[in-house]
Amino acid sequence: MTSISAFLTPDHHHCDTLFSAAEAAVAQGDWLVAAEAWARFHDALRHHFAMEEEVLFPAFEARTGMTQGPTQVMRMEHRQMTDLLNQLADALARQDSDASLGDCETLLIIMQQHNMKEEQMLYHMADQVLAGEAEDMIMRMRAVNG
Repeated sequence: MTSISAFLTPDHHHCDTLFSAAEAAVAQGDWLVAAEAWARFHDALRHHFAMEEEVLFPAFEARTGMTQGPTQVMRMEHRQMTDLLNQLADALARQDSDASLGDCETLLIIMQQHNMKEEQMLYHMADQVLAGEAEDMIMRMRAVNG
């Protein structure tokens, strides 16, 4: 049986890999590659957020009764990252290297902190409280459209 942590943590790493490729393309000034790489990263991150917000968070909240706790913080950070992605999309459209790389740096810091909170706290809590439902949860998360 796969745990929720074991399912979602590698998805963080996948998003990180896509982010690195996109950031490298911006740093090299290869705007065509950068646009394609950012689209792949954005789609993967949006899918990850959707899996959490549509499946994991509601199940966790229903089981624990905590709606103002860690899931609320994670949703707020998802919105913050989405806002940064929109800002970054504008900088990329203008082919503004300084703004793009600055937004990348900010996004990277937020993502690292966010992922650490999820991987070291929330996912482990979810593994405990949703242990009997993990397989169903993972199946439902796989079915989510990002």
